[in-house]
Amino acid sequence: MLTSFFSKSKPINLTVIVLLLVIFYTSVNFFHLENGFEILDLLQKIGVLGLLVLSLFVLNFIAKKNELTKRSAYKTLLFAIFAISFSELLANTPVIISNLCILLALRRIISLKSHKFVQQKIFDATFWIAIATLYNFWSVLFFLLIFFAILNFASAFKNWLVPFVAFLAVAMLTVTFHLLVYDELYTLNDWFQTSNFDFRRYNVASILVPLSIILGLLFWTLIQYFSAIQKASITRRPVLSMILFCLVISIAVAIFAPTKNGSELIFFFVPLSIIASNYFDSKKDRIFKEILLAVLIIMPFILVFLG
Repeated sequence: MLTSFFSKSKPINLTVIVLLLVIFYTSVNFFHLENGFEILDLLQKIGVLGLLVLSLFVLNFIAKKNELTKRSAYKTLLFAIFAISFSELLANTPVIISNLCILLALRRIISLKSHKFVQQKIFDATFWIAIATLYNFWSVLFFLLIFFAILNFASAFKNWLVPFVAFLAVAMLTVTFHLLVYDELYTLNDWFQTSNFDFRRYNVASILVPLSIILGLLFWTLIQYFSAIQKASITRRPVLSMILFCLVISIAVAIFAPTKNGSELIFFFVPLSIIASNYFDSKKDRIFKEILLAVLIIMPFILVFLG
């Protein structure tokens, strides 16, 4: 039974998930090169694969450390399935790097609930999000998540100033780097990415099919998640609500993204994986969950033929 296998988080589970991710990443980035590739390109792609795998482990750590889900492998499995369902995502280095930075920021943001080293955590989270914006400008919207966390966990006036200091630090480092390495000034035009609201690309079967299934999963599992928030303790409720807010922000990032090829959805997959994992962790609808999980696992293999 699939649900029985992934209901526990063991090395064998993570190994299977990582192997699945590696197979699809390799097929997208290495098997379709007509003129071969240079060693530097090879090393770069291997490095990006490492960052994508690292994203899995960071997501797993965040969920376990903050008890966002039970100790199962569902969240990492779902994130991997969502990612490999969009070939353009696996080939898009900037969004993979940006998403990892957002995950590292999310780790620090949620840890604010402990009320320890507050300003350092706010600075670190802002620093990571600012770096993420260098690779994907519209991830700038995740700054709202920092202020949401400050409002809930550290509302002292001086804490509201820390994000601006951290952002300024990244801006100065970026400008300095470009002056030293490229001998040119890094400007707002270099940073800003114009939005694209043309969603006609979503009509392609290779995007429409997985997106429809994923959105269906979201609507189905949100009911369970809202129920979990209502039943949660007063101290835990803000953290669960933060995942919902992160989901809303990630949708906005996808809407404003300059490209519409499925890669912009990567930020959406993190909160969705946590929300859907809570549903799979529950004890109800066992037969339906078995069927649903089988459909999700089969989906990326079927999409290979649609692509």
